[in-house]
Amino acid sequence: MEKLSIDEMTNFCKRKGFVYQSGELYGGIAGFWDFGSLGTELKKNIKNSWWKFHVQQREDIVGLDGSIITNPKIWEASGHVGNFVDLATVCKKCKTKSKIDKHEFKTAVCEKCGGELESKGEFNPMFTTSVGPIKEDSMIAYLRPETAQLIFSDFKLIQENARLKLPFGIAQVGKSFRNEIAPRNFLFRSREFEQMEIEYFINPTKTNDCPFEIQNIEVLIYSVEMQKKNKQPELMSLKDALKKKIIMLPWHAYWLSNELSWFFSLGAKKENFRIRQHLPEEKSHYATDTWDIEYNFPFGWKELQGIADRGTYDLMQHQNHSKKDLRITDEESNQKILPMVVAEPSLGVERAFLVFLFDAYSKDKKDNTILKLNPNLAPYKAAIFPLVKKDEELIKISRNVFENLKKEFYVSYDESGSIGRRYARNDEIGTPFCITIDGDSIKNKDVTIRNRDDGQQKRIKISNLKNILRELINEEIKFEKL
Repeated sequence: MEKLSIDEMTNFCKRKGFVYQSGELYGGIAGFWDFGSLGTELKKNIKNSWWKFHVQQREDIVGLDGSIITNPKIWEASGHVGNFVDLATVCKKCKTKSKIDKHEFKTAVCEKCGGELESKGEFNPMFTTSVGPIKEDSMIAYLRPETAQLIFSDFKLIQENARLKLPFGIAQVGKSFRNEIAPRNFLFRSREFEQMEIEYFINPTKTNDCPFEIQNIEVLIYSVEMQKKNKQPELMSLKDALKKKIIMLPWHAYWLSNELSWFFSLGAKKENFRIRQHLPEEKSHYATDTWDIEYNFPFGWKELQGIADRGTYDLMQHQNHSKKDLRITDEESNQKILPMVVAEPSLGVERAFLVFLFDAYSKDKKDNTILKLNPNLAPYKAAIFPLVKKDEELIKISRNVFENLKKEFYVSYDESGSIGRRYARNDEIGTPFCITIDGDSIKNKDVTIRNRDDGQQKRIKISNLKNILRELINEEIKFEKL
C-alpha cells in the first residue's frame, strides 16, 4: 500500500487517541503536542525498550536523569550561548519560513516550492527563562536544547560512583527544547521533544580498538563520494563499508549496526532506512567522521539518528571553564587521561514514534486498518471480550481473566458491539492479541486467543494464559506453534 502522508498520519493519531495538538481547545500552539491515552503507552514502551536494550542488558552503560534547567555556565562552556545559531530564512516565492545551517545558504532552496531563500539573520534557538521570583534578583537560565551536556558536567561523579572502566557509556532519556522558527511535519520538528542519547567514552589512543561484534547488516549507504558525484546510495554490509574505509572508525560501524538492529528487532522495515555520511562542510570541527541514520519519511529522506564522535571537545571545554580536573585513571595504562567520546548515538523519541507507526500501518484485503506494531511496543498487549454481553457467567470469567492479566500487562476489556467490530477496533490501534470467552470456556476452562496480523485463532487453557501471553509478547514462541 502507498505510505500515508504526514497529514494523514496526523489525523490518524488524533482520531485514535495517539497524539493531539497541545492547547487545541484554544487554537493550539505550533510545535507542541500532547500524547493521548494510546500515544502515552506507545511512547513509554519505545523508551522502555530503548533503555532495556542500551542500558539494562549491557554492563558498560549506566544512566543519568538530569535537570531540564541547570547552571547557565554549562551552556556558556559548551558553546551553546555564543555559537548555537541557525539562519532564519523566508522563501521569496511562497513566503514559507524555515531555518537552515549557515553553510547551506548558498545551495539551499525552499522545501515547499523550491523557491529562492532570503536570509533574515541568525538566531539562537534556546528558550530563556529566569530563576528566582524577584526580577532584579533573578538569574537568566535556559531550557536545555539537548541532553548531552549534563552527561559531560556530571561525567566524573558518575564514573566514580558507578566505578566505570573504559570503555563505557552514559545514557539519558529526557526532554529538550528548541525555539524553532518553523515547526513542521507533525512530530518530526517540534519545539518540545524527547531524546534518547548515549555518550560513549574511550581512551583517545584506542579509536581503532572496538571489542564488540559488528553485525553484518546490509543497508543503503550514502557516502561523501556518492553524494559529491551525484550517485545513488549502494546496498552494502556495514562490515564491507568498514573494510573499504567508507566508514572510517570501527566504533561507528559498531554503533550503526547496534542502532539499526534495535529498530529492525522492533519491526521497522529495512527498505526505509539508509545511512548517510556528513559532507566536510556539515561536520563539526572536532569530529573524525559523522553518520546519520536516515528514514524515508513521506516528505523525503531525513535524519532519524546521528552517530558522531565528539573527541575530547566537551570534557575539555568544561574542564577549562570550571577549572576542575575531569581526567580519570585508565586502569589498563594506569595513566590519567581525558576520555574522548567516540560515538554519540542520539535519537528523538518522537521521530522513532513516527517510524514505528508508519512501518506498522497497513490495510487488509477489505481495506480495514491493521496497525502491526511489535507486541513490545503495542499500547495494549491484549483485549478481553465476553462473547455475549448479557451472559453473567461469561462476564464473570471475562472479568476474572482481565483482573488477572492486568496485574502484569496493560490490557483492555470490551463487551460493546459484535465480536468482529471489537476485533477491528483493536486491530486499528495495534493490539496484538484478542482473547474471547465463550460458552465452551465455562465447561473447558479455556479461551480463544486471536493473532492480530493474520487472524489465526487458538484455544488456550485459562491457567496457562498469562505465561503464554508473556512468551508471545517477548517473541519467545510463535503463535502458530501454540
